[in-house]
Amino acid sequence: MSTLLIRNAQVLVTMDGARREIAGGGLFARDGMIVAVGPSETLPATADRVLDLAGHVVLPGLVNTHHHLDQTLTRNLPAAQDRNLFRWLAAHYRLWAARTPEASRTATLVGLAELALSGCTTCFDHAYVFRNGCRVDDQIAAAAEIGLRFVVSRGSMSLGQSRGGLPPDDCVEEEDAILADCERVVARYHDPRPGALLQIALAPCSPFSVTPELMRESAAMARRLGVRLHTHLAETVDEERYTLARFGKRPVAYMEELGWLGPDVWFAHAVHVDAHEIGCFAATGSGVCHCPCSNMRLASGIAPVKAYRAAGVKVGLGVDGSASNDGNNLLAEARQAMLLSRLKMSLRPPEGPDTVLSTSDPARDHEWMNAREALEIATLGGAAVLGRSDIGALEPGRCADLFALRLDDLAFAGGLSDPVAAALFCGPHRAAFTVVGGRVIVEGGQLTTIDVPAIIAEHNRHAARLAALSA
Repeated sequence: MSTLLIRNAQVLVTMDGARREIAGGGLFARDGMIVAVGPSETLPATADRVLDLAGHVVLPGLVNTHHHLDQTLTRNLPAAQDRNLFRWLAAHYRLWAARTPEASRTATLVGLAELALSGCTTCFDHAYVFRNGCRVDDQIAAAAEIGLRFVVSRGSMSLGQSRGGLPPDDCVEEEDAILADCERVVARYHDPRPGALLQIALAPCSPFSVTPELMRESAAMARRLGVRLHTHLAETVDEERYTLARFGKRPVAYMEELGWLGPDVWFAHAVHVDAHEIGCFAATGSGVCHCPCSNMRLASGIAPVKAYRAAGVKVGLGVDGSASNDGNNLLAEARQAMLLSRLKMSLRPPEGPDTVLSTSDPARDHEWMNAREALEIATLGGAAVLGRSDIGALEPGRCADLFALRLDDLAFAGGLSDPVAAALFCGPHRAAFTVVGGRVIVEGGQLTTIDVPAIIAEHNRHAARLAALSA
């Protein structure tokens, strides 16, 4: 068995039940799992790999609960820079369908490399466009090259424009083929054990790109096979109008009708919900992934994250696809979640007489999202959304997934009175070290597992081909 010793961190953030922050802290791990956490002098003196992290803040690895790694191929696309969700999708569908397995590999490598450099150790990818020979296997193989913990969906679109959906007919699949491949992928790849590096979820794309029948069949299969369920929901007002016109229900009620509320389900975005719907999520154990940058980029709205947490809803964080965020930095996303929550505090509902509410009342202090809460959403929150108790914190029995930031970085100058909060207030930063399952994949701020310049060059060739199709 291999062992890892982390020692002498200026502060080690555990996110354990007591939310301990240990000055001079460290941890000892064996075979990728944490055995002991505490002051460095209480830990073993040696290990197969020793990282002396004096002058660093050490945090649990961040958990990304919603992404579309293939979209890294089409970020900053001119035709979609200033569009809301439906028009943005229309500009992208055929480009995503035209990608190749080789392009999918490089997009996955680029996206996961950026995530690793931002302190992310677990990523969920929502893959749902499968054309030109592309399969979810492409992303799985690439994730293994990088070394991140990977949860990936065999997603799907089956409702084309001729049947009332948003995607073009030539971008969707037949439902029998979708379900057969879902079963294949789960049987081949899903690992349900604690510490698993690879897990599978089933993820029909959205209410406007998948039939009710496929939603029901996917839920039944997921529960039979013991995997989780994911989809986009209540992202925009346009989606709400669509489900009301087509199904006579708001998006959350439509999901409830389909059997899509439960502790094995989490939804991306969930921006446009009311108090009753928040209560439905809480009562059923359904989770939410908050994607602040994407929601701002597409002018989708601000999710009620504080209300979710107050109600007991599981909330994680996602960067979303790189075509609606244009970056893969989960630490920056946590900072944005904190800031966007504060902006929401000042906005009165549309029916109010004013547009701005005062934030000076001490009675509203509980509404402020602080840095530690945002970090908790990005770690423990993400673990809960993915149904995993083996990641998200640094404590015995959990995976040795962590990252470290150098506190002598220029951005921290003058901000060290609270180095934990500085990770967000003074960010974003590049991780000095990122460790997944006891394996160091970022060291000295550099990725150790792939040839980054070569991958960038290859990826840019694939991206240029797709951009030419859009011109």
